[in-house]
Parts: sequence; C-alpha cells; structure tokens
Amino acid sequence: MQDQVPPLVASEWLLYCRPGFESDLAAELADRLGEAPLRYAAEPGAGHVRAVSVDGSPVNPLQRSLPLEATVFARQSLVALPPLETLSRDDRISPIVAQVVASGWSFESLMFEAPDTNDGKALAGLGKALARPLESLFRKRGALRRSAGARRLHLFWTAGDRVQLGLSFPGNRSEHPGGILRLKFPPHAPSRSTLKLEEAWHQFLPRSRWEEALAPGSTAADLGAAPGGWTWQLVQRGMQVYAIDNGPMDKALMRTGMVEHLREDGFKWSPPGTLDWLVCDIVDRPSRVIEMVSRWLTQRWCRFSVFNLKLPMNRRWQEVDACLGRLRDQLDSAGVDYRLHCRHLYHDREEVTVFVELR
Repeated sequence: MQDQVPPLVASEWLLYCRPGFESDLAAELADRLGEAPLRYAAEPGAGHVRAVSVDGSPVNPLQRSLPLEATVFARQSLVALPPLETLSRDDRISPIVAQVVASGWSFESLMFEAPDTNDGKALAGLGKALARPLESLFRKRGALRRSAGARRLHLFWTAGDRVQLGLSFPGNRSEHPGGILRLKFPPHAPSRSTLKLEEAWHQFLPRSRWEEALAPGSTAADLGAAPGGWTWQLVQRGMQVYAIDNGPMDKALMRTGMVEHLREDGFKWSPPGTLDWLVCDIVDRPSRVIEMVSRWLTQRWCRFSVFNLKLPMNRRWQEVDACLGRLRDQLDSAGVDYRLHCRHLYHDREEVTVFVELR
C-alpha cells in the first residue's frame, strides 16, 4: 500500500508594501512578533517581504495574530507556498496547478498580481494570458469552487519565470489588486494631496458610517491647509471648515462660503468650540505633530482626527512606533477612550496616516 503524501505546507507569509519600504515592514514584523521563528527576506525595491518559517511549520497562526489592518507598512497579507522559480515559457501552468493540488488548497477566486514597480507593470499581460486556462484546470481539479469560505488564490509574479502562490482570507486582506486602492483625481481639487484624505476615509471608516461621521453640516479644522487639497474634501462633504495656514488658499474653494481662512500657526491655534474633525498634513517633525494632536484629543476639541507623520530617511518603523506610543500614553493618562489606526497609504509617500476616533 502506497504511503499517503502529506500536503505541501504554507510555510511563508507574503506581504506587499510600497517599494523602498521593505526593511521598514520587516522591522515592524520582527518587532511586533518578538521571538517568532521567522526569517525575513526583504530585497530593497522589491515591493514585498517574505517571512519564512525557519522550521517549515505553517505560518497561518502568525498571520492571524497580526491582522493586515493592524499593520502600518503592509498592503496585503497572504499565507504562501515557496516560490516557483525558473518556470518554462512553454509550460508555466502545470507547475502552478501541481503546487496547488499538493497543498490541498481550495478557493473561490483568483487574483493575478505583481509588485508595484516598473518591472511589475510589465508583467500585467502575463496574468491575463494565463487566467482562463488556469481557471479551467483548477475547476477540473476541484481547487476552484463555489463554496470555499471566500478564500482567494493570489498569483504574485516577480518575473516571467517566477511566481509565488498565496492564499487570502476574508476579513484579513485587502480586496484591491496589489492591496492598492486607486482613486481618480478630482479635476477641481486644488492639489493631488486631496487623495490622501479620501483614501484615509476609505481605509479607516466603513462606508456604513460615512453618512453619520461625514455628515453635511459637520465642522472641521484643517491645519496646514493651503492651497486646500484636504479642505476641498471636507467641503465636498458639506462641512464648514477652519483653514489654518499662512499661505494662500484656492480662490474657487474660498468662493464656496464654507471656508474661514485664518492666517495663523497651526501648532498654536485652538478652535472656538468643539469640532467634529481635525485634519492635518503639516510638514514638520513627527514628534511635534504628535504633541499638537495630543493636545486636541485630550482636550476633546474634536471627535475624529486624520493626520500625517512625515518620516525620516532611516529607522522609519522605529519613529512611527515611538510617536504612536507617546500618543497612546498621553491619551491613556487623560482617561480618553479612543480607536487608533495607522497605515502607510498608497497616496502617501514619505509619511504615514493616523486616524483617531474618540468614543
């Protein structure tokens, strides 16, 4: 009687990130997971990090212990099989199907992806060419089926002859290809920075809460507002806005009658009463921004806050961790009940976005 071959184990954790931030994501994982038996492969500019189990055990428990939404620098989070390398151009499909069958995986959908790099963009056509034949073979082998817990198979191509297969689970993944929410720039917005605030709302606020949290008639302050990219988003939601900046505001935005422009220092200004929103995209030291936002939140001058922290060139995770730690300490000491999230959004560059809701 032939011995039964054990299934291929998902011994790797594959996470996508912005190219250039691989070491920051690896540092975040290593710091937050402590003594977890993982080896990190973080090639500069690759746009992803592989966390490999050193003893070959499944990474599923570790992947669940640090959900995607709780990370700062990750865009997508997958349990993964070892990469398939040196695939033949004559038959890329057979090794892929064989690895899935060996893993025992089943799933309801497929997603073809590549790193967010110039080389990755050149691979887009490959996924399209392989989609139909792979779907057909997966169905025949029972891997692609209608009822599979909404699991999704990701085929992450890093070269024409190299792919890594990952599995994602509902509630612990990004639903967007590459983990990227791509937004269209509004033609009448004063600056492209407007997309940072729009993406933050999508990231941190469920759509079911938009009607309440972004209600027309709400009040907001935009610190460092000029020329008005973030103020524009607030006005589009029907909010009355205090725009605090010594620089000039967009003239069309001022004609709406919904903006009061105050040429004052955003770090020193205080509101005339309690507001619904505080937003801030001031270019300054992260520690200084944290101290200013902490004053607003401990004084309960607003209910919601979205602000950016500009990052240093080195040890970016350590800076973010220290700043968020200081903010949490001050809120806890003041007895404030709050919800806090921080993410490196797609429309961010050398910064991260923080969201705080007081409860």
